[in-house]
Amino acid sequence: MNDIETIFIDGSMGEGGGQILRTSLALSCITGKRLHIENIRSARRNPGLAKQHLSCVRAACNICNGKSHGAAKGSKVLDFQASPVHSGDFRFDIGSAGSTSLVIQTLLPALFLAHKPSTVTVTGGTHNPLAPPFDFLSETFLPAIKTAGFQGDCKLLRHGFFPAGGGKITLRVQPRQKQSPVPAPPVSMQTQVQANQAIDLCNSGQEFRINARIYTAKLPTHIAHRQQKLLLQSGLNIQNIEHTEVRDSQGPGNAVCVRLCCNKRTTVFTAFGMRGKPSEQVISEVVNLAMNFIDSGAAVDHFLADQLLLYMAIANGGCFTTDRISAHTKTNMEVIKKFLPVDFIIEQQGECFRVSCQPLR
Repeated sequence: MNDIETIFIDGSMGEGGGQILRTSLALSCITGKRLHIENIRSARRNPGLAKQHLSCVRAACNICNGKSHGAAKGSKVLDFQASPVHSGDFRFDIGSAGSTSLVIQTLLPALFLAHKPSTVTVTGGTHNPLAPPFDFLSETFLPAIKTAGFQGDCKLLRHGFFPAGGGKITLRVQPRQKQSPVPAPPVSMQTQVQANQAIDLCNSGQEFRINARIYTAKLPTHIAHRQQKLLLQSGLNIQNIEHTEVRDSQGPGNAVCVRLCCNKRTTVFTAFGMRGKPSEQVISEVVNLAMNFIDSGAAVDHFLADQLLLYMAIANGGCFTTDRISAHTKTNMEVIKKFLPVDFIIEQQGECFRVSCQPLR
């Protein structure tokens, strides 16, 4: 037990946020390597572990009978030791409006490598600013990684907006399908992933079918009408606008999703309304995200780009084009390289960037 490698992570590197913790926990579960992380979320206004991050630690411990030291609110240092990952029916309650999607993303990479299917149910926020909303998880992220044999299906059981929370999502995870008898290099002390189709998302379609979805919960109907009018005036060729008046939310909320559909793939951009934020600003945010992505000619938006990196590393390769390289993306690359023998190559191609993952020989 004493000869198990320990990976030391500086949580202040790069963008210095919670993604460093989540990626590190996932990779510790996958590889079996001990994790020691310091300066957790040092770049944030309230540094250290918050409720949402503690939920990620507890969830990671749950799926692998792991042990942690330092898992307390506000803690900036954490030690984590995983045992072999096991499948199961897992249920987690964040206890706040923290993002359910981010907890799931901590667990997914390891659960895909388990031997049997798992179900994960998380209670918290389903539509949060600064986190992937359920629509992105369901329509953009899961279909993208499915191309490399990572199959999961999620359902929204109850909406949860910030700050009330109380939403619930459930996700069914299938063990990664092994399509080839040729073994790949080991990525875990507990399991091996065999060769499979790599993520290859480099070619963007020429024409998008553009739809929009407006969520309102416990808000006057004129807000949705105003946002619908602004969307139609935005310059995007929106073919359909759907208004969902949420009745199961514990508190008020507003989110506007623009959905770009092309080549059997959907890219979802979202902006959130809040007290004191005019609808003009909400619509401007989401429309600008969509227009900039369309103009770039990329196949993958920069939010998805950050999340594909780990799955390319597990699959021992892959590539995509994206509209920009964010600080999140660069930081995630550095964390992954500390655990797995891979490298990432970034090449600018016109208005977009090609990112590829290659194993180190």
